This record gives sequence, structure tokens and C-alpha cells, in this order.
Amino acid sequence: MKAAVRALLLALLALVGASPLAAQERGPLVLAASSLQEALNEAADRWASLRHPRPVLSFAASSALARQVEAGAPADLFLSADEEWMDHVQGKGLLRPGTRARLTENRLVLVAPVASRVSLRIARSFPLAKALGGGRLALADPAAVPAGRYAREALVSLGVWTGVAGQIAAAENVRAALALVERGAAPLGIVYATDARASKAVRVVGVFPPASHRPITYPVALLKTSRNPQAEGFRRFLISREGRAILARHGFGAR
Repeated sequence: MKAAVRALLLALLALVGASPLAAQERGPLVLAASSLQEALNEAADRWASLRHPRPVLSFAASSALARQVEAGAPADLFLSADEEWMDHVQGKGLLRPGTRARLTENRLVLVAPVASRVSLRIARSFPLAKALGGGRLALADPAAVPAGRYAREALVSLGVWTGVAGQIAAAENVRAALALVERGAAPLGIVYATDARASKAVRVVGVFPPASHRPITYPVALLKTSRNPQAEGFRRFLISREGRAILARHGFGAR
């Protein structure tokens, strides 16, 4: 994790090491869950079109981002794919009081390569292991990454986790899990509905029942160490009607 933070610091050196005037003109550094890539890029473009400096976006698993914040990464905003990692950061006293807000929601889906003919109805004891055959089930690391945690929770709830636990291909984040299915390296994967929507190489086999896992919610908060004068404005834009409309266009906000 120290290496990751060092790399982030080097990448931002030109931005944060500039003069005070330049610092005022740069956009806020936003650490955001991987699944937000398309939506957040559109939001950043819209914010820039309103004559603001474009935010600097850094995407990774929420778990990795939370640890970067804890290690002192010079960021302004944190957008997590679950409440638990935001709770972790808040518990360390690293959030600006009064700025945490629920941004949006998502759904969990089972995907296959677009040419696959597999057909499954997601329900109690559904034949997931049989559908995998000798292949692996791609999902984000269930030990730490929100998408993987939701996936394991859903499979446990439906009574099929034990049958597939030995066939899990654990990826570093949800987009890496999606890529395994896109390449055909895994016959099936569990990702967010928005990830599947953003890919032309996979198709949705089924949607997991909302009751099979905790609500998939995305909180946003300003970090306590932020000094960027644009950061709070961009946070407010994201939770505004226009910001939420951008997220909705990319499939967020429904369970």
C-alpha cells in the first residue's frame, strides 16, 4: 500500500507541488470506486463545461482507495461502493464532518460472454456450479472489495456459495472481474449492473434478488485534509439533481 500511495504522489506531483495560484486552478482529486468510471467522467466533463477546473479522477477498488486515504494520499473526495469502507475512513477521523452523503445505488448481476448460450434463473439453490463446468466464476476479491463481498453474500444467501467457492477467480476490483468474462477467461462473473451495461462483450444472464444481499449504496464525502476550493462544489454537484441524472443515465440509482 505504501508503494501505491508513493505512485499516486508522484503522479500528482505536478499538480500539488505547483504555486498557490496553480493549486487554486487545479481540479479536486477524486478517489472513486471502479464501477463509477463512465458516470463520473461524464460528471467531471459537465463540471468543467461550467467553467470549473476538471476534477482529477482516480479509480480503484474502494478497499484500496480507503487504505490510500488512511496512508495519507493527497485527495479531496472519496466515493465508495459500500458504506463499510466509508465507515472505516470516517472511523479514522479522516472525513470532513457533515459532508458524507448517499450518492446512488446499484444492482448485482450474473454475466457471461456475449456469445455464451448459458441460461440460468437466479433463485435458491440454482445450478451455478453446473453452469461453470470446469471454469471459474469471476468476481472482485470477496475478502475486501465491495462487489466481491456483495457477491459472496448473495451466493451464501441463495445456498450456492459452498458449491462454487473452489472455483472463484478473485480480481482486484469489479472491472478486472468484468474483463475476465469479456476475454472469455471465465465463463461467468458477478458484477454490478452498471458494469455490464458499459460493456459490449458481455450479456446479463440474471439479476440477483435485492433481498439476497445488503443494499448496494455509494456514499461520497469530502476528506478532512482537502484544501482544494473546488472540492465541496463538485461534491454538491454530484448529489444535485443534475449530478444524479448523469448517474441515472449510466444505470445507477435503481435496485
